[in-house]
Amino acid sequence: MSSLERPLSAVPGWILWLLAAALGSQLAWQAARRTGAPAAADLPPAPSAQALRLASLGEPAALARLAMVWLQAFDSRGDNTIPYQRLDYQRLIAWLGAILATDAKSEYPLFAAARVYGENPDPAKMRLVFDFVFAEFASDPNRRWPALAHAALLAKHRLNDLPLARQYASAIQQLTTDESVPLWARQMEIFILEDMNELEAAKVMLGGLLASGRIRDPQEQRFLQGRLEEIERRLAGPGQAPAR
Repeated sequence: MSSLERPLSAVPGWILWLLAAALGSQLAWQAARRTGAPAAADLPPAPSAQALRLASLGEPAALARLAMVWLQAFDSRGDNTIPYQRLDYQRLIAWLGAILATDAKSEYPLFAAARVYGENPDPAKMRLVFDFVFAEFASDPNRRWPALAHAALLAKHRLNDLPLARQYASAIQQLTTDESVPLWARQMEIFILEDMNELEAAKVMLGGLLASGRIRDPQEQRFLQGRLEEIERRLAGPGQAPAR
């Protein structure tokens, strides 16, 4: 090796980051380039996560952020008047999956999936996004629960699909273990069961939660106890005292 050459480890980190960003921009531009202005449906096929990692030059988190910025800006360069809604959602989800695999600690891809792309009024496209969020949730429940909780709310209120909302809420309740996960997220299944008129199941879950000792806040305990008593009154029927 020539005495004028330096090993890669001697290059400052900020220079490597700039190189990764420049290379990522070039790859994204080449992938998206079309004759004339691209339409939103022209989202190019997603690269593999391995290709993105190689292009990152050791800075996968930086390239993942850059790729997300490019992805969210893509449709604004097209001729569509409704942002993101005309994207090919199969390709969109492939992009989100590749970016997430490039930087598994990033919350950005799932946040965008649930909060942006999941708001599409097309039920079929919403379900594609929700399937993606649900599939990725299990890999890191304690970090990825917010996206699935939002998907559960949209499944309930936008799709009017209570069984699907319950499936997501149940996964949060069963798979999250971190104490920082708020109780409202872990309690979602109980309230969805009430909406489904599955009162016995809701009663069992709520009673078990109260008996577990996990609820330490007095106000939270009173609120949940009130819900339990209301469920018991509904089960007893009009004019009947709840069973004890």
